[in-house]
Amino acid sequence: MMKTNKQIFKSVLLLTMVALIAVTALVGCSGGGGKTPSEFPFEVMDQNGELTEFTVESDGEQTVGAALLKAGLIQGDESEYGLYVKSVNGITADYDADGAYWAFYIDGEYAATGVDATDIEADRVYAFVYTTE
Repeated sequence: MMKTNKQIFKSVLLLTMVALIAVTALVGCSGGGGKTPSEFPFEVMDQNGELTEFTVESDGEQTVGAALLKAGLIQGDESEYGLYVKSVNGITADYDADGAYWAFYIDGEYAATGVDATDIEADRVYAFVYTTE
């Protein structure tokens, strides 16, 4: 049985719609095609509870840690678990002396990844909070 032009058109239209839906879903899941935002908000809550806000240029870096290191906002030591941040915005937290450390937050929630393993994402706020036990 031969298909009519109308049936062929409907089949092509249906396949095109399915392909568009699939591409849209893939782009949405990849965070906009994998582009790193050119800047992102960064906050520091110091030991006195004072908040300092920054806009950090990512300059092509893929992780928050790389951008913050390049900007000179954090310093630390590499370990088998990643970067152990000891100083933020010139303020050192010394866990051995008084149990103080820098806690990393994303959108106000304690981060599940280290700063050097966290990709920069649009519309996210990254922060370090001076914390004591």
